[in-house]
Formats: sequence, C-alpha cells, structure tokens
Amino acid sequence: MGINAHLLSRRATFRSAGVHGYISNVLSRLTAVPAGAALRYTVYVGEGDLAAGERIEVVRSSWPTGRPLVRILWEQMALPWRSMDLLHSTAFVTPLAARWPTVVTVYDLSFLHYPQALTAGRRAYLRLLSPLSCRRATRIIAISASTRRDLVKQWGIPADRIDIAYPGAGEHFRPLPEDQVNDFRARHHLPRRFILHLGTLEPRKNLVRLIHAFARLRTDAALVLAGGRGWLDDTIGAEIEKSGLQDKILLPGYLADEALVFWYNAAAVLAYPSLYEGFGLPVIEAMACGTPVVTSTASSMPEAAGDAGLLVDPHNTEMLAEALHRALTDEGLRAEMRNRGLRQAARFTWESTATATVATFRRALGVD
Repeated sequence: MGINAHLLSRRATFRSAGVHGYISNVLSRLTAVPAGAALRYTVYVGEGDLAAGERIEVVRSSWPTGRPLVRILWEQMALPWRSMDLLHSTAFVTPLAARWPTVVTVYDLSFLHYPQALTAGRRAYLRLLSPLSCRRATRIIAISASTRRDLVKQWGIPADRIDIAYPGAGEHFRPLPEDQVNDFRARHHLPRRFILHLGTLEPRKNLVRLIHAFARLRTDAALVLAGGRGWLDDTIGAEIEKSGLQDKILLPGYLADEALVFWYNAAAVLAYPSLYEGFGLPVIEAMACGTPVVTSTASSMPEAAGDAGLLVDPHNTEMLAEALHRALTDEGLRAEMRNRGLRQAARFTWESTATATVATFRRALGVD
C-alpha cells in the first residue's frame, strides 16, 4: 500500500488542522486494525512528521513539498514511478498517470459551494483534478454521507463506489473536573458563562447571523468566536461594532489543539450554525466534553449531532436565538443534552475511522 500523506504538516495552524488531523489520526491507527494484518504501508511525506513502525515505512521526499505547486508537481510527476499495489491519496487528488488502483479521500466540496474561500490557483486545481481523480479511482472515501451525496449529485459518481469513514473525537476530549475548568477560566480571564464558536472566521460559518442571534438574547453570557481569520472576516468585525456588543464578544484567534478540551469544558454552549461542512468535528468534540451543542440542519451537521443537539435552520436568526436561549437557561434540557451528547460522541472514534479505511483498501484490492 502506498499512501500519499504530503499534507501532513509540522505547523499547527488553522489551515492545516482539519485535513492534517484526519490523516495523522488514521495513519497512527492503521496497523492496529485486525482486518489489515496482511497489508504493509509505504507512507510518502514531505515536511510532516510520522513515526515508522511495524508494517509502516516512511519515505520523505527531498522536494520542498510544503510549497503547494511543488507538491502538485511531485504528486503528478514523481509519485507515479513508485512501485505499489494500491495508492491511497489522502486529500482530493490522485496522479493522472497512476499505474495502479487508487483510493482517494474527499472531505467536502466547499471549493464548489464556496469558491471565494480559495485562491484562484487552488480553486482551479481542485475543480479540474478532483473530479478526474474521483471518476478514475477504484474507490472513494467520503467523511460523511453528506459529502457522498455531494459527489453523486455534482459529479455523477456511483454511490456504491463511495465508502464513508467518519472522523473521530480524540480520547482527550472528555469532561474535566470543575476545579481545572475554573482555573482555566481564571488564567485566561474568561467570563463565568460564554457561548463558544470554533472555526475559521469566514462567511460559510454563518457568524453574522450568530452575532445577530446573540444580540437578541439579552443574556449575561459572552460570545467567543475562536478561530483563524479567513476570507471576508472584516465583515464580522463590522457586525460586532454595529451590534454595540464589543465588550461581550471575544475573538481569541486560533486555538491550539491541546487547549481545545479546556475551551469546550469552560463553554456553556457550543454554537455551530454553519451553512456547509464536510462533517463538523467541533460538534462531536464539544459533546465528548459534555457541552450542549446548537448547530444547523445544513449538510453534514445532523449526522454529527444526531439526537443530542438542537438543530435549527441556519438562515433563521430567530430560531437560532431561541435555541441558544433554551440551551443556556433550561437546566433539565442541558442535562439531557449532556447525556445524549456523551453517547453520540462515543460513536465516533479514530479507531472506527481506521477500520473503515482498511475495509476500503481491501475492497479496492479485491480481497473482500
């Protein structure tokens, strides 16, 4: 098995966190999957770190593939000459000159639905090579049923060639002792109660409506909009100023992964009213920490939230405000959401993701 993992990154930034985290968590668990005991892996990396081990050989490229154009050239020109029985391309694109069966993972089709979020070059690259890669692939891995439906609808990919490997919530996401959470609040000068949003600050996260909904609440809680700056994030600043709630809306920026468990535990509610997501990992991470979640009915969010979150039409500001009010003030509902959320999050583990991935490899190789 060859695995192209050149999108593994050493740099902990919001731009690398999602895909990098998915690849890293799956690779670290592949060899523990019993059904894959006969498979051996050669993992191709660039600047990212991955430990070799039993049945895993790590091959580091001498090309500076941290630069996107160089990585694309390596994928299309150097990788096809490698010897393997099957290639897994871990993000969107396979080599056009591939001489072996291929598996490709697709996270979402945001480059079609929200093309403005990408540079013109990356947009053109994904729009041209991703559909070609999917149509030529032996099998495709989607990270949600929503993404699978998108692939069928947008590119006519047969649904029976697409497998689902949901992301997982890491084991470190769990309820923490109250004294640890209070200490974290004190050290970071956080208010006693706050609504947390986690994600890149960009239009598809629906933050303008979230700010409008928050303005309707008349609550003593604050709103924390955490995440790296994305495109058109200046509109968010303008809306905060227009709301007159600058003293109650906090913008802490990108949060490192090791701190997320404390932020989730400290929050009274996670608000995630996104217009489009491949999966919506913060939903299950917050639930794993026992935090009530208000999210949207769009794309994959109902899959992540199940019956544990409050789901609202992301275009309806009044419904969003009402759901946030209930999640903040109804103690019986909060307890029920906590219990359901813990059960829902437990369904999503990285071990399950790795197991589903190995099952796809076996189907592609014709051994299942």
